[in-house]
Amino acid sequence: MSEKTSALVDLSHIIENGLVTYKGLPAPIICDYLSREKSKEVYEAGTQFQIGKIEMVSNTGTYIDCPFHRYENGKDLSEVGLEAFADIDGIVIRADYRKELAIGADFFKEKDLQGKAVLVNTGWDTHWNTESYFQNHPHLTADAAEYLQKCGVKLVGIDSMNIDSIQEKSRPVHSILLASEILIVEHLCNLGNLPDTGFTFSAVPPKVKGMGTFPVRAMAKLK
Repeated sequence: MSEKTSALVDLSHIIENGLVTYKGLPAPIICDYLSREKSKEVYEAGTQFQIGKIEMVSNTGTYIDCPFHRYENGKDLSEVGLEAFADIDGIVIRADYRKELAIGADFFKEKDLQGKAVLVNTGWDTHWNTESYFQNHPHLTADAAEYLQKCGVKLVGIDSMNIDSIQEKSRPVHSILLASEILIVEHLCNLGNLPDTGFTFSAVPPKVKGMGTFPVRAMAKLK
């Protein structure tokens, strides 16, 4: 009898040269540091390598926010344990952007949220890499963040450009969640392909000192 294998669902956008993730932040520059052609000058005949180079801001593609992103004395990427990034029991909350942009606490009530990765599926990822993606996007409200904090969630993710509204200068959702070391993942995709429950979520960044945000390969593992 063959072993049953669990399905993996990719929840990340592709990062490519020139991609604009957030209006006002520079796009990544992805190029060769050492091209295969140039490597012919270094290695023996028939042996070629490519060494790539990327220049980008940390808020590029699908990324995770740690407390240091918001708070000077908060934990950075290197100080957060792997258990906060990987194999977290997940739950999907459906909040169709065509019905509601401001996602309040009521969306999360009467749900088993403690210790979970709470992923908010709005459908906004269908606008990815278009001008519409940056305009009037779905977001959580301060009362939703307070409710999630009280429920003891482990991580909150969303498939839009920001978990906060950007109509004002304040960022209450970031402030509330990151103050409680609840990690945030933004710019997710494909959440519509997940069941409401019955999966684990992972979004693991590199172990970088002095940085609070970095791109991740976010994924779900169906049980």
